[in-house]
Amino acid sequence: MKRLSSYIPNFITCCNLAAGSLAVIMALRGTFEQAAILILIAAVCDFLDGLSARLLHAYSPMGKELDSLSDLVSFGLAPGVMVYTLLSDYLLLPYGNLSYVAYMALLIPIAGGLRLAKFNVDDRQSTSFIGLPIPANALFWIGICFADTRNWNPAIILILIVVFSFLMVSNLPMFSLKTSNLSWKKNQLRYILVVISLLLVIWLGLTGLAGAIIAYILLSLIALFRK
Repeated sequence: MKRLSSYIPNFITCCNLAAGSLAVIMALRGTFEQAAILILIAAVCDFLDGLSARLLHAYSPMGKELDSLSDLVSFGLAPGVMVYTLLSDYLLLPYGNLSYVAYMALLIPIAGGLRLAKFNVDDRQSTSFIGLPIPANALFWIGICFADTRNWNPAIILILIVVFSFLMVSNLPMFSLKTSNLSWKKNQLRYILVVISLLLVIWLGLTGLAGAIIAYILLSLIALFRK
């Protein structure tokens, strides 16, 4: 019989899935603030389920699959629906005959699904990432949806959809925030990212998340060119 504690990581993962599902509903209603908060809650659960699995030694194949399915909803479908609503309810209204273009937002969960499938079968990504992690992509879109986009040309959003969907499935090496020590020499890019992210969020609120993810991409490129 399994220990009761062995069910804790999967329970936390289910909380991630529940928060992501609620975020989809809020996004469809156009209540971006509630959707964003729920996605952030899902991100916290995503961190905690892995942490609890390590602390309790409660790894399982089922937990790995459940984690990916939950991430696809919370960090793929939910931000995708947010972007769809942003385009269809606001940015594309003056272009009535182009309303179908909003379905381009479906590239976000599709690329996210490919990203997760790639991650699950690639043992090179235990300490770093290849391609933009799907939670980082979700944080970027939260930032965009909270920016003052009501007067933006919808083409800007469409280009960003293509670019960030490509980044998720690309082979761009990206550093992880996980570290085995706190030394400056081995973690300077991580520390720089944390400082930049905090300053942007303090200055711009949730909009600063988009800038933080752009900083993450640029710092990863710097790390690549240093090699």
